[in-house]
Amino acid sequence: MTDRRRLAARLGRSGEAQACLIEQVEAAAAAGVDLVHLRERDLPARALVQLASACVRAAAGTSTRIVVNDRVDVALAAGAPGVHLRSDSIDSARVRGAVPAGFLVGRSVHDTEEAVTEAARGAVDYLVLGTIFPTPSKAAGQPDIGPSALRRAARSVSLPVLAIGGVTSATIPVVAGSGASGFAAIGWFIDAFAGAGPSEELAVRVAVVRRLFDTSRSIP
Repeated sequence: MTDRRRLAARLGRSGEAQACLIEQVEAAAAAGVDLVHLRERDLPARALVQLASACVRAAAGTSTRIVVNDRVDVALAAGAPGVHLRSDSIDSARVRGAVPAGFLVGRSVHDTEEAVTEAARGAVDYLVLGTIFPTPSKAAGQPDIGPSALRRAARSVSLPVLAIGGVTSATIPVVAGSGASGFAAIGWFIDAFAGAGPSEELAVRVAVVRRLFDTSRSIP
């Protein structure tokens, strides 16, 4: 999941936020990251299409897919292969009916009931559940639901369930042990990319965590 401003600040390149993000996408694609969730909600439509298009080009020729946060129109205009819907966004069945075959549709959910309801609609390819652990990326007062909720959701639906919220190197084994298919994160990927030799560091980290999830369900 992207945050161009946070990434650029970490790299000491605050005036080059979009360039930093594209470099991160290139590194993620080289490392074999499955999805890059482009979540730059402050950008107007034209700028977001341009950035999404650049990210699609950065991942071209790899297995990494770019999904645009909540903007089906932007995803289609940019040639991105998917969209990630917020929990309060448009009905996923309407989205599925408006996009081409093979277009990836994901949805954020906050508990097992939401996960089961969304899975029953038969219109999404994966779910992202959270907030699992405490995280500064979410508004104050929003409760974390804990790994037990992640375990229940993963067992209750046939779709891949990804964890989000407070995912760190210390909590990743807990997520993997819950039956989740993977995780979404901002800080973990920024930390990996900001290290010395960012492409190599990210590739090593991705390879290590992939082994923890190699028996889980994957995104189609």
